[in-house]
Amino acid sequence: TSVDAYIDGHDQWHDELVRLREIANATELEETVKWGAPTYTINGKNVVGIGAFKSCVGLWFFQGVLLKDKNEVLINCQNGKTKAMRQWRFNGGKEIKPRIIKSYLKEAIELARQGKEIKPERGKPVVVPPLLKSALKENRKVGAAFEKLTLGKRREYAEYIAEAKREETKVKRLAKILPMIIASKGLNDKYRS
Repeated sequence: TSVDAYIDGHDQWHDELVRLREIANATELEETVKWGAPTYTINGKNVVGIGAFKSCVGLWFFQGVLLKDKNEVLINCQNGKTKAMRQWRFNGGKEIKPRIIKSYLKEAIELARQGKEIKPERGKPVVVPPLLKSALKENRKVGAAFEKLTLGKRREYAEYIAEAKREETKVKRLAKILPMIIASKGLNDKYRS
């Protein structure tokens, strides 16, 4: 609900999140919360987000692929999924170098000002994995509800099942999503604002 609440909810990375927030707020970026995490924008365009995970904290540059990345710190942590977004991970406070981060932010702001961006692919077909396909055929109510979902929501469910490596994980995930599909909910609705 707020950046303060997000930071307070991550005790392990509290100090690092505060430092990253201070660096972002020292720029002209506007601070907001999107997808439940601190996000920084300019002229309504997403520039960078801050996130805390089990093993690290990170900055998400929405158009990071366009950055020069002189220090070679940016990674694509979802190969095959994200085209433009890149993450910069920090495993501790000593790795946070304000001067270098500010140079990346300055470049990202300038790219946003110029309107440079890589747009996500739209309209690619949904590949429904066999386990989900079978469940949709077996239960007409689920199948009908699935067909009423937006293409994006159907894709999220299909990828959620397909990405699981072990069969038992796929089965658990399927059990989790069937009631959500019937309720016409998207897998990631709770992160959308």
